[in-house]
Amino acid sequence: MAEEFSDQLFVDYVVKAIVNHPDDVRTERIVDERGVLISLHTNPEDMGYVIGRSGQTARSIRTLLRIVGAKNDARVTLKIIEPEGSTHVRREDREAAAAKEEGGETEEEVVEEVAADDDDIDTSTVDDLTI
Repeated sequence: MAEEFSDQLFVDYVVKAIVNHPDDVRTERIVDERGVLISLHTNPEDMGYVIGRSGQTARSIRTLLRIVGAKNDARVTLKIIEPEGSTHVRREDREAAAAKEEGGETEEEVVEEVAADDDDIDTSTVDDLTI
């Protein structure tokens, strides 16, 4: 088996603990000039557990992963690969479908509105984060 690093082991451990199909969890680690990229592959049925409500679980894993990387003086990023057939429905798609059913806004208007909401997120706290 390929050499595993603490950041990769951390992701494996946490994700396997929260999904229903831990044997299907696979990570790949790539190092380049920008830092470390860990790609996470899971069973399609487990995407909801990995992402969490409003992305909270994924955000938490990424935050903790940054701390693990900081211990090793590395910038670590987690990329969650959405598998074919996953049961996770993107928020934009869900909201567009709901709006279409109500006969209100068109799908394009809903997607534009959601994109505008994303621009209003305050990231000033992490913009100056030094690791």
